[in-house]
Amino acid sequence: MGKIIKRALAGAGAVALTVTLAGTASVAGGHHSRVTTPTLTGWASLPAGTFVPGSEPSGSLVTGNLNGFTAPFADQPVQGFSGIADNGDGTFDVLSDNGYGNQANSGDFLLRVQRLAPVFRDNSVDVLGGVNLTDPDGFVPWKLTRADRVLTGADFDVESIVKAKDGSYWIGDEFGPYLMHFDRAGRLLAAPAPLDGVVAPETAARTGVPATLGGSKGFEGMAASPDGRYLYPLLEGTVTGDTAGSLRLNQFDLRTRKYTGKRWTYQLDSPSHAIGDAIAVDKDRFLIIERDGGQGATAVHKKIYLATKRSNGMLAKKLVVDLMNIANPRRLGGFGTTFTFPFQTIEDVVILDDKTIAVLNDNNFPFSSGRAAGAADNNEWITIALPESLHPDKRVLR
Repeated sequence: MGKIIKRALAGAGAVALTVTLAGTASVAGGHHSRVTTPTLTGWASLPAGTFVPGSEPSGSLVTGNLNGFTAPFADQPVQGFSGIADNGDGTFDVLSDNGYGNQANSGDFLLRVQRLAPVFRDNSVDVLGGVNLTDPDGFVPWKLTRADRVLTGADFDVESIVKAKDGSYWIGDEFGPYLMHFDRAGRLLAAPAPLDGVVAPETAARTGVPATLGGSKGFEGMAASPDGRYLYPLLEGTVTGDTAGSLRLNQFDLRTRKYTGKRWTYQLDSPSHAIGDAIAVDKDRFLIIERDGGQGATAVHKKIYLATKRSNGMLAKKLVVDLMNIANPRRLGGFGTTFTFPFQTIEDVVILDDKTIAVLNDNNFPFSSGRAAGAADNNEWITIALPESLHPDKRVLR
């Protein structure tokens, strides 16, 4: 069931390669018997200490408990997965987070889309290359960190990604919050698009416009309508004046490149929770990751909901998977018969087929330690068989 994939990745930091993949996510998700409860069907792990070979040093401003690592790092870490796009060939484009947790310490972290492939046969993840995000044509009107206009974690906090049919990327940012459009080589194609009335503290500090949103609470998730016309970026935080724990899901028209004014509200189970990702199931339904801030022994609420548009502007919620209670009868990954995903941040979900999803964590390298105290988390990649079909629009499946 292996696939031979030949791929030349263009742009900064890209590589050309030929690899053989066995046990890819689609395979792991497509061969399982009927289950009566969400069940683990695949587990793979990318070690925390994985770096982009021949890249630039990073982490010169990182301080605190590094869980066994020493900064600065000789290369750029392959870490912090905060968004995923299925290429339909056993590979996935995965968005790295903004760096080391905040704007002040991430100026030498290069924003990047990584190309990865899980190999469930041996529980590993292949790193196939990727592209750095850049602004060579000067669409960002304010001063960037680097004169060469390679984007860093001090410029934007990229958290969500949609891959268009032409191979370009729409990426959601938290510092604006902004929508940003990049070509397949990672080059920005237009000025970052703001959301009227919603201002993050990072933008407030630069512009003097009062903030209406908490720090790092911008576009954490973003779905695309199955017909490719609309984007649905979902805020991670509550806008000033809104009900506590309510999050805005806005509609953005890709034809006009403007927000339509339509929006829906996702209500968190607790105002202390956050969302990790949002993807489309069809034109009216979304999968949304909702989580608490705990890790390891303090991780309690790590769930995926099916959220459905209602005429009253709300999103109705139905539990799909409790990520702290997944059946594991085959004891995959060396874990027991009940598998948990006890990470602080879980920020990636993708639909593999009508009854299978994949989920990835953001390991916040090197800070998170949900698997073992004192040890930096790896990036884990799991596939889960569902007892009921999601009945997804076939256009959302690659």
